[in-house]
Amino acid sequence: MAHLRFPTVSAVGCAVVLLLGSAVHAQPFVGSMPEMQARLDALSHELAEQRRLLADLETFRQQYLEQRGLLQSLERQVAQQQVALDELRGSVGWNVLASQRGAGTAGEPLRLAQAQPKEPVPVGQSPATEGRPPEVAPLFEQPGVLTQPGHYVLEPSLQYGYSSSNRVALVGYTIIPALLIGLIDVREVKRNTVTTALSARVGVSRRLELELRAPYVYRSDATVSREIFEGSATESVFSANGMHMGDLELGARYQLNDGGIDKSFYVGTLRLKTRTGTDPFDVVTDCKQRCVGNTTGTGLPLDLPTGSGFYSLQAGLTMLYPSDPAVFFGSITYLHNFARDNVSRTVLNGEKEYLGTIAPGAILGFNFGMGLALNEKSSFSLGYDHSSVGRTLLNGAVVPGSVRTQLGTLLLGYSYRLSKTTSLSAAVGAGLTTDTPDVSLTVRLPMTF
Repeated sequence: MAHLRFPTVSAVGCAVVLLLGSAVHAQPFVGSMPEMQARLDALSHELAEQRRLLADLETFRQQYLEQRGLLQSLERQVAQQQVALDELRGSVGWNVLASQRGAGTAGEPLRLAQAQPKEPVPVGQSPATEGRPPEVAPLFEQPGVLTQPGHYVLEPSLQYGYSSSNRVALVGYTIIPALLIGLIDVREVKRNTVTTALSARVGVSRRLELELRAPYVYRSDATVSREIFEGSATESVFSANGMHMGDLELGARYQLNDGGIDKSFYVGTLRLKTRTGTDPFDVVTDCKQRCVGNTTGTGLPLDLPTGSGFYSLQAGLTMLYPSDPAVFFGSITYLHNFARDNVSRTVLNGEKEYLGTIAPGAILGFNFGMGLALNEKSSFSLGYDHSSVGRTLLNGAVVPGSVRTQLGTLLLGYSYRLSKTTSLSAAVGAGLTTDTPDVSLTVRLPMTF
C-alpha cells in the first residue's frame, strides 16, 4: 500500500509567510491611507483563510493516520485468523489419515494414523503437508497414509464377528412337485470369531512403508440339525471350537504421487499372507472312513482351523481425494490364492483321505467411502466393501456345489485422538449379502513412536 505524505504545520506556515512577504515587497505602498488600510485588511483576511485551510488539512492528516492504524490492526487480526485456520485445516483435514487400510481384503477395516504437530506458516501460504494424504477414521484394514520415515507404529486390535446361516438338503425323489419321498436335512450354523492382532509398521522413506501383522484367532461354531437318515424329530447340536495363532501377514505400501488440496493421492499396496495358522486339512473331520460319498458322520471338523491353509498374494491401489472438510477414498484389490498339491485330510479313524490338487478361487474386491473431520480430535467415516470370491477347483475341475460368492459389507467408523501419538478408533460392519458375516466390530489403538 502506498502511503501519502503531508507537509507539517510549520512548513506550510513558512511558505504562506514567504508568499505574503513577497507580495508586499512586490507592490509598494502607494495611495491614500484608506486604500492602504483596505489592502492590509484583505491580506489579513487571506492569511486567516490560509490558516483555517491549514488547520483543516492537519485534521484530515490526523484522521488519515488513525484510519491507517486501524487498517493495520485489522490486517494483523486477519493474518492471525488465517494462520489459525491453516493450522486447523492442517491438523484435521490433512493430518488425519495415517493408516486406514484403503486397499484391504473383504471386510478389512481402515485405520487412522496420528497427526503430527504443525509449525505456523506465513500468511497466504497453505500448511505444509509433505505430500502426505489426509487421515480419516479407520474402516478398512489397509492403511492409506504412510508412516513417516524414522518412525514406527504399534497397533493392537480386537475384532469380533458373528454370522448365522441355514441349509436345507433334500434326499429322496418326488412323485408330484409338492410331495417328497425321502428325508430332509435341515442345519442352522451359528459362528463366532474373535481375532486379536498386533501390527507393526515402520516408515522406510517418505513414500515407502513396511508392515508385519500377527493375529491370534478364537473360533466357535454351533450346528443345530436333525441327523440325516434318522426319523427322529429331535434336534441335535454339534459344537466345535479352535484357538491358535492365525496367518502372519507381510505388507508394503508405496505412495505413487504427491497430491494436495483437490488433488488425488494414490497408494500402491502389496501383501503376502502365510500359512502359520492351523491348517483346515490337519484337523480331524467327523467322518468314519470317507467324507466323499459316505454319509456316516456329520462331515464337520472336530476342531476349527485358524488359518486358510493357502499362501495368498494381494495387490491393490488406493485413491484418496481431499475436499475440505471431507476426504473421499476408494480402492481396488486382487488376491491370488496359490494352489496346493497332494492335499489330504484326516478322518476319525486316523486315516488320510486323499483329495488331490486344490486351487481356491481368486478374490476381486473394491471399496469406497467418505471421511469427515468433526473437530481437531475426532473424525467419522462411512464406507462400503465388496468382494467377489471365485469358485474352488479340485484337480482342475470345479468342486461340485462351488459357486462364485459375493460379500458385501456396510461400514461405519469413528476415531478419537487421545494424545499426539495415540488414537482410538472403532468400526462396525453390517453384512448385506447372505454369505457375509451378519455383524463385525473392530477396535484399534495405534501408537506412534
